[in-house]
Amino acid sequence: MPTDEPDPTHPASLRPPRVLGDVDSAASDRASRWWWDHDAENYHDEHGAFLGTYTGGGDFVWCPEDVRESEAGLLGEIEGRTILEIGCGSAPCARWLAANGAHAVGVDLSRRMLGIGLDAMASDEVRVPLIQATAETLPFADESFDTACSAFGAIPFVADSAGVMAEVARVLKPGGRWVFAVNHPMRWMFLDDPGPEGLTVRIPYFNRTPYTETDPNGQITYVEHHRTIGDRVRELRAAGFILDDIIEPEWPDGHDREWGQWSPFRGRYFPGTAIFCSHKPA
Repeated sequence: MPTDEPDPTHPASLRPPRVLGDVDSAASDRASRWWWDHDAENYHDEHGAFLGTYTGGGDFVWCPEDVRESEAGLLGEIEGRTILEIGCGSAPCARWLAANGAHAVGVDLSRRMLGIGLDAMASDEVRVPLIQATAETLPFADESFDTACSAFGAIPFVADSAGVMAEVARVLKPGGRWVFAVNHPMRWMFLDDPGPEGLTVRIPYFNRTPYTETDPNGQITYVEHHRTIGDRVRELRAAGFILDDIIEPEWPDGHDREWGQWSPFRGRYFPGTAIFCSHKPA
């Protein structure tokens, strides 16, 4: 590996100090593409089974709290609908949608994540088109889809999330639903620690400085962008969406799986996920 490349063994859970200053779209895309290309195998070793990546026909898991579309029905009617998954990763959600009658398409920035998805769907009865692209510039014509969704994909990792909302509005047909799950904004204040240390506020909720990780040469290798609840609502409204609901899943009884900062311990005190449900006016 060239000496100017980041170290792919650096775990995402080791959080070095924040880097002051903004991170623009180009830098964010570059970091996210690199990170998910290099961490894809590790990610799936840890989470692939839970997400349904290797399940025939995939699965649709909205969040670490184990909210599943098969039970929640947040997208409404899916059979026969054209549905775009943004930040699809290895596309278990898009595959599940296709297996249940939708005409699904997945978009992700990472070539390796998409490659894992292609391998996983090799034995599926229905294959899903997977496209490498940034969420800030969706490669589709206006009003191409009935529904759009994102389960922890793209939205926290792009510099211009308001621009993503506008792009989704552009490619959705009138009346189309847009549902996306992200880290609950209040989680920004706490360390990525699933235990008692993770209950201590360390960062102001209103500090929107991007979280970054860098290699020894200062190259950004990982980035997340924080937006408050109010920011998200204003982004949706500015794009012309009507907000229908904000779901804050409670930690379910008997669910003992830890995922980074998500845990049964922390889940008793505050939400880890926010799911924004909206639609484009007819």
